[in-house]
Amino acid sequence: MSFADLRYTYIMRLNREFYNRPTITVARQLLGKCLCRRINGKVVRAKITETEAYCGTQDLACHASKGLTPRTKVMFGPPGHAYVYMIYGMYHCLNIVTREEGCPEAVLIRGAEIINPKSKILNPKQSPKIKNPKLTPNIYNLKPILNGPGILCRELKIDKRLNNADLIKSKELWVEDNGEISKNIKKGKRKGVDYAGKWKDKLWRLYISG
Repeated sequence: MSFADLRYTYIMRLNREFYNRPTITVARQLLGKCLCRRINGKVVRAKITETEAYCGTQDLACHASKGLTPRTKVMFGPPGHAYVYMIYGMYHCLNIVTREEGCPEAVLIRGAEIINPKSKILNPKQSPKIKNPKLTPNIYNLKPILNGPGILCRELKIDKRLNNADLIKSKELWVEDNGEISKNIKKGKRKGVDYAGKWKDKLWRLYISG
């Protein structure tokens, strides 16, 4: 590991206290931070551009409203852990647990923009032959705009193997503070939660305008 990797991984990484705060505050302040994923030894950094807050057992849009289950156990644990689950049987979503242990809340990472999109994540000798490039994702250069939680997890190779990963200590997944303070932050209704009664109208989706 190079000195640069040590500097980014251990000095600029967000600490547990950052996540152990009101969830909407964390969702707002995650905007502009760098989501980091190590893939085949290469660190890919993506600026977080869109988040959604999910606020505990009373929030009917939150998985924790169903109580403590094998699926939601991570949310009831300490802050700063990854909560990864699958939707529609094919897409993964990345959430970061917030608040103190026993208070099941989390922030969904909905969108990001890769800062180093030309970083090759596969060695050419490892790459499979592409029969139809138009139908096969580019295995060399990641898409710079990750618009949607499913696309984000697909491009950054985030799946249930990273569920419960401690983002304070993990060498595979973490968030860095690059010193940027995001402006032009907008808010709107969360997506895909029409079933949640009055909770569907909460303006808990936060994003950087433009």
